[in-house]
Amino acid sequence: MNKFLEILIGLIFLLVPIYIWITNWADFGTSATLFLKGGLIWTLLGIGAMFILIGLSNLKD
Repeated sequence: MNKFLEILIGLIFLLVPIYIWITNWADFGTSATLFLKGGLIWTLLGIGAMFILIGLSNLKD
């Protein structure tokens, strides 16, 4: 595919969601924020569980 076309498509895929988020069209901005907040919590829980498992594994050695 043409490099300029790839860059243009990439910019469209980046700018359209940002525009929708800023203008809060059809309440998509709120939905995206709630999704990110939930994802952040699950990520932190997963990281915490991973560190506990690594710590327990190191205690065994």
